[in-house]
Amino acid sequence: MKPREKKIIFASRIAIAGNAALAAMKIMAGLIAGSMAVVADGVDSASDILTSLITLYTAYIVAKPPDLKYPYGYQKADTLATKLLAFIIFFAGAQLAITSFGKLLNPINPVLPETFALYIVGISIAGKLLLSWYLHKTGKQIESAMLIANARNMQNDVVISVSVLLGLVFTFVFKMPVIDIITALLVSFYIMFVAFRIFMETNRELMDGVDSPEVYRQVLSAAKSVQGVTNPHRIRVRKMANLYMIVLDIEMDGSLTLNEAHQVGELVEAEIKRTVANVYDVLLHIEPIGNTEPHEVFGVSEAELPREKQK
Repeated sequence: MKPREKKIIFASRIAIAGNAALAAMKIMAGLIAGSMAVVADGVDSASDILTSLITLYTAYIVAKPPDLKYPYGYQKADTLATKLLAFIIFFAGAQLAITSFGKLLNPINPVLPETFALYIVGISIAGKLLLSWYLHKTGKQIESAMLIANARNMQNDVVISVSVLLGLVFTFVFKMPVIDIITALLVSFYIMFVAFRIFMETNRELMDGVDSPEVYRQVLSAAKSVQGVTNPHRIRVRKMANLYMIVLDIEMDGSLTLNEAHQVGELVEAEIKRTVANVYDVLLHIEPIGNTEPHEVFGVSEAELPREKQK
């Protein structure tokens, strides 16, 4: 196994252990203190355990080499795992919403939570910030989109915990236990929103799209910088986890020999890999200058790219 995958696995294990400790602490404290909002925050941390487990298992899958069944490799297991994660997070949020809404409709002797719940939430915020910092730092070092995404999910959890803390403070200030339940309901809605956003963000990759046209500009610039290459067009870029698969057509002098055209093509491929980060592979289709194939309307050409904003 490569060092990169080993670091992903180690970071995922740290996240699992940290979230397990925080989830157990908050759920137990919330039940003892009588705070539904703290219990809701604990359930959210418990869902993060599953997030890290999925990341851990996915790291083992992604590390597998290409084979006859999957000749492009297993990189898109990352995206499929993220889809699964979105469903799980949404389900957890929906369950919390149903429970909290039921307590609002049928309150049974509502009482103020115990004040020690405030300290538990404060500890949770500090713990989540540390986990988020560690995952983001490791993800940047090894260019792991999975770890960076998990770090952002932890940052969202900090927002949830802060909202729970504020809800508890207002509960004690106004002596109204219902505020704690309303906070739990709002937290559940936020959890479902995050899950929906994660689900939608992965659609682009599954549809073989990219987030920014900048990668197309980089491919055009790299291809045009090679002497003898004109009119790079019909560029197709798709992502496999954090890697780019790039396909494009280029035109050359039709009198070149096959060996000469091949040498120029190798220079184009090398220049694209030097210019664009995280390239999995580059596929070139070489045509004589002036060749037109109007029936091939797919791909992106320079004229179709939006103009760069003036700085």
